[in-house]
Amino acid sequence: MKRAFLSTLGCKVNQYETAAFKSDLEDHGIEIVDRLEQADLVIINTCTVTSKAGGESRREVRKALRRNHRATVVVTGCHAQLEYEELYRLPDIDSSRLIVAGNDRKGQLISSLLDYRYDTQPIPVPPASRIIDIAPLTVHRFEGRTRAYLRVQDGCESFCSYCIVPYARGRSRSLPVQSVLAQAAAYADSGHREIVVTGIHVGRYGADLSDNCHIVELLDILCGRFPGIRFRLSSIEPLEISDDLLALMADTENLMPHLHIPLQSGDSEILKRMNRRYSAEQYAKVVAACRSALPDAAIGVDVMVGFPGETEEHFNNSRNLIESVDCSYLHIFPYSRRPGTKAAEFANQVSDTVKQQRADRLRQLDAEKRQAFYRRFINTTRTALLETERASGPMIKGYTDNYIPIIGEKPAILPTDAVAVELTGIAAGSMTARIV
Repeated sequence: MKRAFLSTLGCKVNQYETAAFKSDLEDHGIEIVDRLEQADLVIINTCTVTSKAGGESRREVRKALRRNHRATVVVTGCHAQLEYEELYRLPDIDSSRLIVAGNDRKGQLISSLLDYRYDTQPIPVPPASRIIDIAPLTVHRFEGRTRAYLRVQDGCESFCSYCIVPYARGRSRSLPVQSVLAQAAAYADSGHREIVVTGIHVGRYGADLSDNCHIVELLDILCGRFPGIRFRLSSIEPLEISDDLLALMADTENLMPHLHIPLQSGDSEILKRMNRRYSAEQYAKVVAACRSALPDAAIGVDVMVGFPGETEEHFNNSRNLIESVDCSYLHIFPYSRRPGTKAAEFANQVSDTVKQQRADRLRQLDAEKRQAFYRRFINTTRTALLETERASGPMIKGYTDNYIPIIGEKPAILPTDAVAVELTGIAAGSMTARIV
């Protein structure tokens, strides 16, 4: 094998894993190509969080086998973990060139392939519940990105009724602190100036480690060890936002004032059916505490519409809650019926038409929230990291410390570190800015 093509579907953790595959392949002299047809090896890191994501994963596999008639096609990730038998039975494909590897094999995936220790004969993938260690994966650099992802945790034990992830990823597992620091150092050496600390359930970081280093302590260590790098925390559950975390964000210059807090529903009855462990009132209090401690922070909200049994009253409760809290933007997901989850068997499934209508109403609220948040900062100065690796044409994009997307004129010399920018106005989906 001399050339490899990599394809990633799904979450930030999948993106980190694929970046690690890329680093490992390059270390072994394998060239990474941009065209599927050029590859001797194709690796597809799949997603299965929704039925739609599973369908996209299967289509990606079929496309690879049909458009490249000589490459070995390796399928890993969550869809491979749960649906490995189905992948071997895909119609009109050459399964003799197909290898399916579960999430338990990701740490040894590249070395096994290069040592020819993988057989294309179907091998059962063990349940994710048997995975006890986090895969030791190292990334040299996130190519084409100013911002890098650092996976510090994997797995989830929450078992929300709509979610298949615990069955695909297994129990919560944390990366030891020294390994986290080594990965951050690799990013620093390669020139990254912002690192997103991520995981499947990142707020559970450290619960399985002997030193019991929790996520707040880890962030404190990272920010202190790498003062020239901005750190940003990915999505964290509402009841895992502690006073200590908010105090650290308020007091630490290189820990960005940005929180993404899943809500899913603003109705306490629906939250209980989702097996979420907080009420609508508790969520509102968490957001109020965040805004009090971090007045300028971006606060993002995940919300699901059309969960089984969601009436118009339930939906209005969600909308009213979101209107009342001081958040900055929404991520909106119509409920997707995922076989294998408890919610897939619930009665009173909501029609696609109603789900789309409710999603559209929340998208309008999202636009209003973003505009209101952006207006607070017109004619103010923030620090921003410009996306120099994606710069093209006369304009350049970037993000402020509090996650406002900006666009401005490209300077003669592109800065690699964060710079002060004046926010001058609101553009389509972003703010205009000039470097001070």
